[in-house]
Amino acid sequence: MLKKLKSAERLFLLIKKQFPLNVSSESKGKIFNEMQRLVNDDPESWLSAISIWKNLLELDAKKDKHSRRDANPLKRKVGENDITNPKKLKTEQMQELQESRECQLEKQMEAETVEHGGFLTSGEKPPEAFQNDVVKAAGTPDRKDLTFRVSCRCSGTLAKTFTAQEVGRVIGIALMKQYGWKADLRNPNLEIFIHLNDIYSVVGIPVFRVPLASRAYIKTAGLRSTIAWAMASLAEIKAGAFVLDPMCGLGTILLEAAKEWPDVYYVGADVSDSQLLGACDNLKAAGLQDRIELLKVSVIELPLPSESVDIIISDIPFGKKFKLGKDIKNILQEMERVLHVGGTIVLLLSKDHHKRLQDCEQSGIPLNSKGSHTDEPGIEKCLNPGEKTDLSDTVSSSSEAISQGGLDKMPPFGSLVPMECYQVSLGRTDAFIYKYRKSHSLGL
Repeated sequence: MLKKLKSAERLFLLIKKQFPLNVSSESKGKIFNEMQRLVNDDPESWLSAISIWKNLLELDAKKDKHSRRDANPLKRKVGENDITNPKKLKTEQMQELQESRECQLEKQMEAETVEHGGFLTSGEKPPEAFQNDVVKAAGTPDRKDLTFRVSCRCSGTLAKTFTAQEVGRVIGIALMKQYGWKADLRNPNLEIFIHLNDIYSVVGIPVFRVPLASRAYIKTAGLRSTIAWAMASLAEIKAGAFVLDPMCGLGTILLEAAKEWPDVYYVGADVSDSQLLGACDNLKAAGLQDRIELLKVSVIELPLPSESVDIIISDIPFGKKFKLGKDIKNILQEMERVLHVGGTIVLLLSKDHHKRLQDCEQSGIPLNSKGSHTDEPGIEKCLNPGEKTDLSDTVSSSSEAISQGGLDKMPPFGSLVPMECYQVSLGRTDAFIYKYRKSHSLGL
């Protein structure tokens, strides 16, 4: 059941969650003591989580063993494995690079341990790099024989005072003293995840070796699949609908939507030959080439009649890899034209796109043909995209509603009335998922 979750980035066995550490008035020594209490105060929580982790690990290992035994070795070079080979090759390359770095870190750790009795973490690793070497599936060691590594993420006020390495060293020393575990940066049995921010302090153990965002049916990843699924889910897709992604790229949004909501007519469009070729390969690998149609057209010149599309879902390029060439306003106007009244648009927008939409309103560009921003239905329900919420702090989900500080108004765009807005973390970059609904025909 857990593996079927579509919008979760990572899952953790929760060992402890408590209020944030107070770094404003306390000395560093006192804060370090508070960090150590995350380990020392409740040993039963730690031992219970370890027991559950071992049970899950053994069950997963048995399932993998049966799967490998049932597979025909003569067919391993064709079929489904071809879908994942590029990912595995990339993961192996990342792993080799990470091991080289960690070898150097371990040498530094040994020197520091002799001098200070300290422990140095490798910092938080990318999920793909960690999940492939984290645990030995067979023959799980006894608790005393466990080797471990601490992955830390610090944000907010605490990140201005402490580094992830400092936090990891404190937690690592506490774990060695309390449970007798041994530190191993390169190939540990166990990964301990620590996340400290201004909202909470969390300690947990990753549940799976493979990230939930890694879909077996996606040959070449584009947009993060968890974000793509969440966008499709917000669109409220119904059977028989006409769903369009006018800037489809590698087709991740359409793939996620078609897997979950099959009885729908899907069309993807893009101007890039290379992106369409990658999307075509993805569709074939997923067995969806007969259910999704691809077109080479511009997002501002869609060859579709006005008000002919039920739902539009799209990841608007941020401008780092692919340039828009046209203003976000022109793109939204063409989407608005082809969408029928009552239809839904779900867009992933960068902070820069969000600012441009606000600038359009402030500069007097008519966003609403009726000249009003307050009388449209649904605006009262809108969530404020401007509230300062550090949502990269989320642990087990990839998106979160922006609801702090009350419900502010988001500006409509012509006939497109904003319904919902979510801020999402894309690693080092934050973005916004906007949901609009078309309230009336253009010109009325």
